[in-house]
Amino acid sequence: MNVLMIIRIAFRALARNKSRAALTMLGIIIGVSAVIVMVSIGQGASATVQSQIESMGTNLLFVSAGAQNVGGVRGGAGDSNTGSPLTVEDLEAVKREVPSVSLVSPVVNSRAQLVAGNQNWSTQVQGVSDQFPEIRKWAVQSGGFFTDADVRTAARVVVIGQTIADNLFPGQDAVGQTLRVSNMPFRVVGVMARKGQDPQGRDQDDAAFAPYTSVQKKLLGNTRVQVAYVSAVSQDATYTAQTQIAELLRQRHKLAPGAADDFTVRNMSDVAEAANQTNSTMTVLLGCIAGVSLLVGGIGIMNIMLVSVTERTREIGIRMAIGARSSAVRTQFLIESIVLSLTGGATGIVLGVVASVTVPLLLGWPTLVSTASIVGSVLFSAAVGIFFGYYPARKAAGLDPIEALRYE
Repeated sequence: MNVLMIIRIAFRALARNKSRAALTMLGIIIGVSAVIVMVSIGQGASATVQSQIESMGTNLLFVSAGAQNVGGVRGGAGDSNTGSPLTVEDLEAVKREVPSVSLVSPVVNSRAQLVAGNQNWSTQVQGVSDQFPEIRKWAVQSGGFFTDADVRTAARVVVIGQTIADNLFPGQDAVGQTLRVSNMPFRVVGVMARKGQDPQGRDQDDAAFAPYTSVQKKLLGNTRVQVAYVSAVSQDATYTAQTQIAELLRQRHKLAPGAADDFTVRNMSDVAEAANQTNSTMTVLLGCIAGVSLLVGGIGIMNIMLVSVTERTREIGIRMAIGARSSAVRTQFLIESIVLSLTGGATGIVLGVVASVTVPLLLGWPTLVSTASIVGSVLFSAAVGIFFGYYPARKAAGLDPIEALRYE
């Protein structure tokens, strides 16, 4: 008996009990679709977090005054009142003496009320250098960014985010307009391209950017630097830059060996790696939970195939009596099991992809359908059919023809 004949007999046997075959496949269908949906949700969340981290800028490090300490003994990062303050001279030294650093921008923050005509908006005004857009990989949509000359002269110019532009200048071009920042007139020279949320969920477009010298002198009244954005020459160089910056600042702040740092250097690559590890763990966990359904579906296939062997004992005896080999009987039942699992797997893939596309529309959760999860589901379905179908197939092939013919 050739393989095609065995396959036809297997399909004919399954067609005799369509309802039972459909119910048997239901476990595989649910399992496969659940795996695809869960993995899609996990990978969608991972991709969203990764894109948010990348929106912060590539090769990025944060240097801040103050040292973080979980126990609370020292001040938090960004607290320039803790230990030696971070100065513009420190950052100029970093740019000049650290070979793995390409760009540096001091950052000072001030909360201010912005007023334009009869519109007002409370937001964060960030004082940065002219290198800020390149460090953050943030384009200017209209107008331009302020220049190094604006920084040196502490000019009253400002670049606003899309959220501020939409609220203060609805339906008009903000570039060239004048707005008041804490009752001081500033000229809008540019509007940043839309950036979206950062990893903490804050709206990055709800911010205004001015020369850090202007913010220091006109809004804060001091020359302290709270944070600095530092761009390494490459992503691989971020860890080298982190070490070199720490060593240079310790020298400049005259810290004794063994003394704690009075500054903090954070690497965005660490944040991205930690986020990826967390999301990968969650994706695997969700996939394993959904995989339990596949295991249950496989047990269901084995159960039904054992019932089928019992019901068809007399048929098996007749076939073996007229010359069918044990291997042909075993192959027939094994093929029936594989057909059940693969048909259920194919149906589950379709339902899983449809559900993955529907979830963002109904719940707003990001999903990312993975080819690997689909291929893995197909392979797993075939493995389930072989694994759980082998025992019933072996049992059928091991029947004694005489005893099978006597079976009622």
